Amino acid sequence: MHHTTVRDLFERMASRGTGAYGLSDVNQVEHAIQSAALASGLGLSDEMIIAALFHDIGHLFSEEDVDLASLGVDDHHEDSSADVLLPLFGPMVSEPVRLHVAAKRYLCSVENDYFSKLSTDSRVSLELQGGLMLTDEVRAFEEKPFWQEGVQLRRIDDQAKVPGLDVPELVSYLAMAEALSSRKRG
Repeated sequence: MHHTTVRDLFERMASRGTGAYGLSDVNQVEHAIQSAALASGLGLSDEMIIAALFHDIGHLFSEEDVDLASLGVDDHHEDSSADVLLPLFGPMVSEPVRLHVAAKRYLCSVENDYFSKLSTDSRVSLELQGGLMLTDEVRAFEEKPFWQEGVQLRRIDDQAKVPGLDVPELVSYLAMAEALSSRKRG
């Protein structure tokens, strides 16, 4: 894959993000901008807002819009997303993204009612992503840098599936993303 720019990410999201987003009632763009708006509303850092915006961008690098989880396939989008984000924004953006799937497994393992709050597609993908964590996996997760941010991003991800929610447009995050990227390069 060629070197991806910030503008490439926004263009890919705008052009490929209008298809179905799993089994939810929002598309990828709606999920992304709701996630970013939630992060912003929580007063989180610019890094976490951009992480929330692009946490699922890896889904949009596949050739077609399909619900892979329903086909029994885990596309490991958390890694492909983080791998695209790391050179642009650094680990404060990429690593919470890399951990947001493991954070779902973690939360299902440490909070009794968390599984019941998951959307249908998140429940389906949970087993493909490894299911509940064992005790030693929980401890290992809690030792990772950015694990708390990964959990925070996971909770945002779960809430950002509301049809018709009025939130800022995708392009409204472009200046923030470009500034973050230039600070990382500078």
